[in-house]
Amino acid sequence: MISTNDFRTGLTIELDGQVYSVVEFMHVKPGKGSAFVRSKLKNIETGATIEKTFRAGEKVPRAHLDKRKMQYLYSDGEALYFMDEETFDQMSLSVEQLGDAVNFLKENMVIDVLMYKGRTIGVDLPNFVELKVVETEPGIKGDTATGATKGATLETGAKVQVPLFIEAGDVIRVDTRTGEYMERVSN
Repeated sequence: MISTNDFRTGLTIELDGQVYSVVEFMHVKPGKGSAFVRSKLKNIETGATIEKTFRAGEKVPRAHLDKRKMQYLYSDGEALYFMDEETFDQMSLSVEQLGDAVNFLKENMVIDVLMYKGRTIGVDLPNFVELKVVETEPGIKGDTATGATKGATLETGAKVQVPLFIEAGDVIRVDTRTGEYMERVSN
């Protein structure tokens, strides 16, 4: 059990049989009445977010997640296959289980697979990945004063908005949390 006074971003708790990660929290002490903690929680399995208010000092069960380093091997369209780096056991996860993470997985990439009570509930990607642009429209020379963007398709099939100077073949860094272009990586 953990006190709501000890909440911090990234902490995992169990609520109504589901595992949630604390995204935001704020301790509130009104002038009248008792203090409380307003929080925004993200369901680790479904990705849905909820807002919940707790009394200050209320105890909630902490969810202990096991992280296992696994290497992404390949996809057959319906499932993605991973290999445990220690035991070399292979396992598969469905596209639905991974959600948006599918857009940022490259073959041979090592990620953390999250396990809770012996079952797989998701993956923890690095914050940034470097991916190659395979298709984008040509930029118009001199049209950069507005900070305009254009669509680009990456090697994983993900679609992101990039600045006009990005061309097919460029390697870019993408934020896996938001799916946004960060910068071009020098070759």
